[in-house]
Amino acid sequence: MWLAGGHAQPLSSQVWSLYVPPNWFDQQKQSASPSSNFPQTLAKLEAGKPTKVVCFGDSVTGVYYHTGSRRAYTDMLGIALQKAVPGSRPEMINAGISGHTTVNALSRIERDVLKHQPDLVTVMFGLNDMTRVSLEDYEKNLQAIVKQCREAGAEVLLCTPNAVITTTSRPAEKLVKYCDVVRKVGTELNVPVCDTYQQLSALRKQDPLAWRMQMSDEIHPNMAGHKKMAELLAASITGNTVSLDDVKPLENAIPRTRSLIKDKQPIKVIAQPPLDQLIQTVLPEIAPEAKLEVTTWDSSGKTLKQIEADAKQLIRPAKPDLVLLAIPRTAQAKSQEEFIRSMMWTMNYSLNFGTGGWDCVVFHPDVFDSEHPVTDNDKLTRQLVLGQDLTLVERSQGDKASAAELLKQWLKSQLD
Repeated sequence: MWLAGGHAQPLSSQVWSLYVPPNWFDQQKQSASPSSNFPQTLAKLEAGKPTKVVCFGDSVTGVYYHTGSRRAYTDMLGIALQKAVPGSRPEMINAGISGHTTVNALSRIERDVLKHQPDLVTVMFGLNDMTRVSLEDYEKNLQAIVKQCREAGAEVLLCTPNAVITTTSRPAEKLVKYCDVVRKVGTELNVPVCDTYQQLSALRKQDPLAWRMQMSDEIHPNMAGHKKMAELLAASITGNTVSLDDVKPLENAIPRTRSLIKDKQPIKVIAQPPLDQLIQTVLPEIAPEAKLEVTTWDSSGKTLKQIEADAKQLIRPAKPDLVLLAIPRTAQAKSQEEFIRSMMWTMNYSLNFGTGGWDCVVFHPDVFDSEHPVTDNDKLTRQLVLGQDLTLVERSQGDKASAAELLKQWLKSQLD
């Protein structure tokens, strides 16, 4: 008597035996791993060799106001890959342009993507396609993008677009159909898909406020949203889960201002009170050579929505060098959603539309009033500013220094 299939068998029984090669189960486990979808990329990452990754997309991919005009998920993906594969050397290339569809993508793929000889191309289009490119053409264009990347020797990761707040031009139910096309192309061409839409929609269902705090406007995620997208992309590429919660805004918050001081050029400042006066008193103490031209952005007695409207009308047309935001607690909003939306749009309008431009810094209300109890909106303000990848100047717990002294300390940390 012996056992086969867990049952006792008579010695006269005929059974088939199955030969299992050594390490077969380990090999199968490895073949099912997401990382095996990108053997070329992963091998170079693990070997510590320079690995070129091009992120190809529209304004969600590019560097624009919604993530602070200095970085986007391409940069966050580079950080995530280094965390997921210690010792790796990803070289990140951002090929995102506002307003572009897959039609535009094909017209510039050689110049913006293939000329870099990438090891991996991530592809995320759809939010503009859904407004003017048919589903059929969208599918054909995605297929062509994949084909050209593969022919150039690059591995490809398709990505569904992020979830959005429904608008007339971008209803959620229509976006779902374009996401389905991405999945279809991925299946038919055997291309891995990072289902950004599905993952972010799940967060939206589970915690609507957490999802809302990752959106800079109706369609663009802010930097908090870009970090989440980068985490998802990194997991799709490497099979490893990482967190980017510890990634802070860039330490050099005022590079343009520093450069102008060094070159002894005038600095055009737009500042909300009391910073409009404080900056003129404090900065000369640290940098006597600084030449300031200050415009006061009066926010007294205004609602948050009115301050948002002022930002839209005032900042970008003026093309300043430095914007100092000090939105007062007295600026009222009718609801939590209005507070979130107006705060985000005030910051959006206070930034250059695209890469670079001017410096923008936000001062927390507690800088000017150390005795005021912490409010829910104070907490939201902190989360919103950091979520935009902007520097927030705030008071440390128990610090009783004056607003002028806090401004001086912060400026010294930036200019020393």
